[in-house]
Amino acid sequence: MSRAWCGGLLLALTGLPAGLAAQAMLAPPGVPPPAALPTVQVVQHAPLLLDKHQSRLGFEVRTRLGQRIEGNFPQFEGRIEILSDGRHQVHLKMYTRSVEIPGKPRYTSWMRGEDFFDAGRYPVVEFDSLPYPPQQVEQGGSIEGRLVLRGISHPETLKVEKADCARPGYDCDVVSRGTVLRGRYGMDNWQLALSDRVTFVLRARLSEAPKP
Repeated sequence: MSRAWCGGLLLALTGLPAGLAAQAMLAPPGVPPPAALPTVQVVQHAPLLLDKHQSRLGFEVRTRLGQRIEGNFPQFEGRIEILSDGRHQVHLKMYTRSVEIPGKPRYTSWMRGEDFFDAGRYPVVEFDSLPYPPQQVEQGGSIEGRLVLRGISHPETLKVEKADCARPGYDCDVVSRGTVLRGRYGMDNWQLALSDRVTFVLRARLSEAPKP
């Protein structure tokens, strides 16, 4: 084999990816090397975070006389993961030690106490959704997930309202509600005074629009 021929072969192989160069060296004379595969681009998305200043997480419960009691969680965390297939997944944490009924300190104490959220033993309420298409937020619909309340876990559903703007979460709130039966979570006191139904209300804004 001539030195010039060897030099030409090495020069040609250096222009191929390492794996294809190895295959070309093993290929029989006269058989062209396989075509290069298209490059796979891996895109990593940072999670979308709830804006803690503009978002509101709260709950509603009614008395047996029909009075509506509204509370909120001043301290919370929320993020939306963007999955590799384009679907979204939401994760929420609400801290019960800060829960309050505005203007009603006695009710606030009850809600934090052991008969309701029992903040001393269970400081966090969590909701983790199943993956859902992002169009669900624009069009409205149901988002299934799992709620952990007072250390008890059950599947629950958030009902998302149809958006009022083209960019929900940025130009308008994403409004969703989920109603649970508090008795399923060990919150079965005050049955003569309060309804068994507790509705969690989320008005969400995101902290930063995704970059194009």
